[in-house]
Amino acid sequence: MDGAVPREVDVNVPNVARMYDFYLGGKDNYAADREAAARVLEVAPQTPALARANRAFLGRAVRFLAAEAGVRQFLDLGTGLPTRGNVHEAAGEAAEDTRCLYVDNDPIVLSHARALLAGSDGVDVITGDLRRPEEILAHPRLHRVLDLDRPVAVLFSSVLHCLTDEEDPWRTVRVLGGAVPSGSHLVVSHITDAEQEEAAHAGAAVYRRASSEMTLRSTAGISRFFAGFDLLEPGLVPLPDWRPATAAWPPSGRLPTWFLCGVARKP
Repeated sequence: MDGAVPREVDVNVPNVARMYDFYLGGKDNYAADREAAARVLEVAPQTPALARANRAFLGRAVRFLAAEAGVRQFLDLGTGLPTRGNVHEAAGEAAEDTRCLYVDNDPIVLSHARALLAGSDGVDVITGDLRRPEEILAHPRLHRVLDLDRPVAVLFSSVLHCLTDEEDPWRTVRVLGGAVPSGSHLVVSHITDAEQEEAAHAGAAVYRRASSEMTLRSTAGISRFFAGFDLLEPGLVPLPDWRPATAAWPPSGRLPTWFLCGVARKP
């Protein structure tokens, strides 16, 4: 990454968002991020493929919600660094008049997102911490973009496992999910703690020295995030198995199954 570094950024500490950017083939990362990512790849070489599969799932979910479920508003929590197929782009391709608010607490993510979104109508990015969801809901710019009296898609793509059990991510989802009306949707993708997947645990161990740890959770623990929502078919499944776009999409057998995803509707 070239250019000046924001004062609040410590380039010596591996950053989860920048490591994810590296897995996706991006250039918005520093040496510490690349070194940590390389250690992950030593024990979990499937990680870049899973990162791409997660991004593809998010795109399919957003397009489904905009084109088929009638959702026009999207709240993307822990958005990460901008890349191809961002939420507002996928939503806008599927339906007109969509609106999107991105939320993150990483200064570099925020800087890049604001540069990308300059001049975009109905799209904004705000600073917010998932551990304090009430502050996100109280942010005045959220209410300039989103009308919380109308259905909203609340997106937690590959981010809830960045919160520990002690930080109670289930409460975060309850608070944000409770603020949106009937007809809203919840989108979640999350790493599991499947005991047979040693690579998942070994990869997660690297993140103990990064900006956020990785907390692998059981299928039951991930299912808890959907409390109060009706899980849509095909349910909580491996990334490639959620409504694959074409028959040529790789079945889950070609990728590790320790990354689950689902979409649910608020009744």
